[in-house]
Order: sequence, then structure tokens, then C-alpha cells
Amino acid sequence: MTVTVENCMAQDPVGPHLSEREIEVLREWLLSDSKSRVAQNLYISVGTVGTHLSRIREKYADVGRNAPTKCELLVRAIQDQIVMIDEL
Repeated sequence: MTVTVENCMAQDPVGPHLSEREIEVLREWLLSDSKSRVAQNLYISVGTVGTHLSRIREKYADVGRNAPTKCELLVRAIQDQIVMIDEL
């Protein structure tokens, strides 16, 4: 089967069940330049940011939508309407 934009758009991806805090961390990280900036903005440690991102990646993997890189997480977040393209 050939993957096309139309095929991808026609699919209704099953999103992971992210907590409000995970969504907050994910959005902040995707819209920021570093984990340290996220930590500073959300008043948490850089390690906590990393832990949230690891759990988010695990949740995406659990639903068959791997996202091991920041770019792939961005794609998933756009697909799941966590961030909008015009915010970037």
C-alpha cells in the first residue's frame, strides 16, 4: 500500500490519553527552544520535563504511533490538535 497525504488525512488516529500536565509540558516544549526553558516557564526541573516527555512518548508507542523524535512528536501533536500549525 502506498502512503499518501490523502490516506493519512483520512485516518482518524487514536490518540494517547495524556494528562493535562503532560499536554502542558508537550505544548511548551514544542513551542520552546529547550527543556530548560520549559522547566523555567513551568516551575519544574529539567529532569521532570524529561520524565513527562518520556511518558508521553511511551503513551504514543502504546497506541501504535511511535514518536521518538521532537519532529515526530510535533507531527503527532498537530494530528491530535494539541498544537496548531499557526502557533509554530
